[in-house]
Amino acid sequence: MSMGNPLAWPPNPTALKAGAAAMADAQRVGVKSERERDYINALGAFFKDWETTEHRPRAVAFEKAMEGVAARYPEDIEAQILYALVLNVTALPTDKTFANQRKAAGILEPLFNKYPNHPGVAHYLIHTYDYAELAEKGLPAAHAFSGIAPSVPHALHMPSHIYSRVGLWQEMVEVNRASYLAAKSELKEATLDIGTYDALHAMDYMVFGQLQQAQDKAAKQLLDEVAAIRKVNVENFVAAYAFAAIPSRFALERGDWKQAAELKLSPAGLSWDKFPQAEAILVFARGLGAARVGDVAAARKDVERLQALKQAMTEAKIGYWVGQTDFQIKTVNAWIALAEKQNDNAVQLMRAATEAEEASDKHPVTPGNVVPCRELLGEMLMALNQPAQAFAEYERSLKRDPNRFRGVYGAARAAEASGNLKAAKDYYSKLQTLTANRDTERPELVHAKEFLMMP
Repeated sequence: MSMGNPLAWPPNPTALKAGAAAMADAQRVGVKSERERDYINALGAFFKDWETTEHRPRAVAFEKAMEGVAARYPEDIEAQILYALVLNVTALPTDKTFANQRKAAGILEPLFNKYPNHPGVAHYLIHTYDYAELAEKGLPAAHAFSGIAPSVPHALHMPSHIYSRVGLWQEMVEVNRASYLAAKSELKEATLDIGTYDALHAMDYMVFGQLQQAQDKAAKQLLDEVAAIRKVNVENFVAAYAFAAIPSRFALERGDWKQAAELKLSPAGLSWDKFPQAEAILVFARGLGAARVGDVAAARKDVERLQALKQAMTEAKIGYWVGQTDFQIKTVNAWIALAEKQNDNAVQLMRAATEAEEASDKHPVTPGNVVPCRELLGEMLMALNQPAQAFAEYERSLKRDPNRFRGVYGAARAAEASGNLKAAKDYYSKLQTLTANRDTERPELVHAKEFLMMP
């Protein structure tokens, strides 16, 4: 079980091989109790035929086996916690009833009340509620967790999975700054080799939160720090995702389409071929930027690259990211169509991308997609002089992704343009509150101030 992060990705072949060998040792040495035997047999279900069977069927087999262990030993709280964890691992992102998550919460909530300082309970409750529809329920565990293990980078970071869902940006920045500093301390002391990627993970969340508050100067400092990194101690998806997402966010969140169109993968020496799903984040941002500055040829080239990356993901059997790349392709094609004055086709493609994104959910590694598709749909409708329709889309987007700067500003502008002055005033006021601690006066904020000063 220590051979990988079950909530983020399946174990790699080397880890699986090592885990299967340890499993074989456990089966060979024998047991001193039926409880030990049941645990070993349950985990054995995960490693059975691991060389020929894909990850999900084995994970589901483990879930069913752990359900039996938890039922046989109701007083064994670790069995209950592990069963809840595996329910989250096997939860399908397309299941909008959240059946597994609700079942896991039913196990973990009573344990959290009884054992409020148990790190596993709080940790897995946060993952359980890391969905827009459930996030408010995760706030008690989020508030508690960083205090349970205050020197552990990942524990300090975990509350931000909930904070990002409910739009508590300042809180998200604060916990990730603490995580970032703890991770850098670990690296300096050379006590663990995870410091670099834990720091990068926290930096991605920090940049995300800072940009929502118009703290562009603070975000730029982190962007520059990331750009100066030439190697990472542990090459994994967490690090690769942060390297791709941070510069992409910085350009897209500020509407700097020219900067987005010029994005390049960095560090060049990273084994990007191992992480096609991470590269796709940057290629998507670059293609979107190119389409929005009218460089259709460059945008088409990025669509071709996304298609190649999608094929690589298919061959690597990372199906979730295949779906994510599919709506990235639709989105870039939508803005290419708009650039070519194919307005109806553009809106149709953008709506299809939006529906595909919302049928799934964000990955646990991410604080959120680099830009929500429904927010982009609102921007497209504004570009087509359909402000009333755009306002409706912005409001829907903000229900799923609350307190986003571009979503709030977009709703304000759409309301203003459609003559809904009360809603415009409310959203412009909200934007000012959202950016009370800003370090940059974006043009959007200047416009908001001018509107609110009108009699």
